[in-house]
Amino acid sequence: MDIETTLKLLAATPRRLAAVSKGLDNARLHLKPDPNRWSANDILAHLRSCTDVWGKSMAAMLEQDQPTLRYISPRTWIRKTDYPDLDFHTSLKAFTQQRKNLLRTLKSLSPADWSRGAEFTGTTRGHTQTVFNYAWRMAEHERGHCEQIESLLRQR
Repeated sequence: MDIETTLKLLAATPRRLAAVSKGLDNARLHLKPDPNRWSANDILAHLRSCTDVWGKSMAAMLEQDQPTLRYISPRTWIRKTDYPDLDFHTSLKAFTQQRKNLLRTLKSLSPADWSRGAEFTGTTRGHTQTVFNYAWRMAEHERGHCEQIESLLRQR
């Protein structure tokens, strides 16, 4: 994957979520297909949590020279938020704004900035990631979850 494709995928996520949820009420978007699976709202809450954590890591990589950052799991982070309880459309609006801000930052980067990195603790020692790695990871991760939401909401 390259930078341009990564940016396109990141920009597409909020549009895909808006399109698939258009006209659906909050009850439908919070409905779990079974107790062990996530609702569309649960998936969006997870995506927001990932964006919080990974976006903060990318910002630190850009602001500091090769920082050492403690790895934070988005699944742990979500417990500190109210994302799973929010109205889907309200949450999507916040996610969309957050994505616009991230894309503004990423589109302004020089090629060298995409290579800026950090070493993460709490994972494999010496595990270094770059801004590009994190952006690509986010785009790929979201693509899978968008497909999951699309499939879930097509079911009835």
